[in-house]
Amino acid sequence: MTAQEEPVPDVASADENEVAGVGLTYYVIRWLIAPLARLIYRPRIEGRKNMPRKGPVILASNHLSFIDSFVIPMFAPRPVYFLAKSSYFEGKGIAGWFSRQFFTAIGATPVTRGAGQAALDALDQQRRILESGRAIALYPEGTRSLDGRLYKGRTGVAFLALQTGAQVVPVGLVGTSDAMPVGAKWPKMRPQVIIRYGEPLDLAHHGPASSGRARRLATDEIMAAIHALSGQELAHAYNEAPAQTPVERLRQVLPHERR
Repeated sequence: MTAQEEPVPDVASADENEVAGVGLTYYVIRWLIAPLARLIYRPRIEGRKNMPRKGPVILASNHLSFIDSFVIPMFAPRPVYFLAKSSYFEGKGIAGWFSRQFFTAIGATPVTRGAGQAALDALDQQRRILESGRAIALYPEGTRSLDGRLYKGRTGVAFLALQTGAQVVPVGLVGTSDAMPVGAKWPKMRPQVIIRYGEPLDLAHHGPASSGRARRLATDEIMAAIHALSGQELAHAYNEAPAQTPVERLRQVLPHERR
């Protein structure tokens, strides 16, 4: 199935579930941890003025390290929401309570990862956050880059932007893979982190969200902007786990739209 023929998911109406805002814990952690993080990593933030202070915004970033999801909301000039694995919110005892409080405080909302209905539920959560006038952070590549290259973007970010009218601010992260390499259990001390905000992108000229061509062209524009900010080598491929079965290998080869 080509990108033009890819069906658009039927997501629920915006008033089904009210989106909760960040609470006091968010600001407490931001005031306590952010200064410490600034002291350790000496972040250089470029293009801060490009971040709209109001209205729905999608921060579309490259993804190099586990700590990317902490760096973005910690240093953003406004609260930023992102989806996190539901297991972070389901722990028992003191450790489980701390995990829930911490991830809630930095703007994370739980989601069950996977395909099918789980993917639609995640898309719907993101749409509702945007329609409430908030900002979210997403990784168009879908998952972390293990080799440091920038992979092709999946079209879910463009779909949300075209459907909701949200502006997309491209983000280029540099140095987070040095601060916490893939496989490391704890962040390293002192490597400098650079956060680059690009100019907001209005993708409406590509067409409606229902158009596969519009979603693909909008995604390519987003990825080109991220590449200009991050300076990574381009992979010219999707960031996919190696196929384990003949069916998976066939699906990766056939033309289809990656959400």
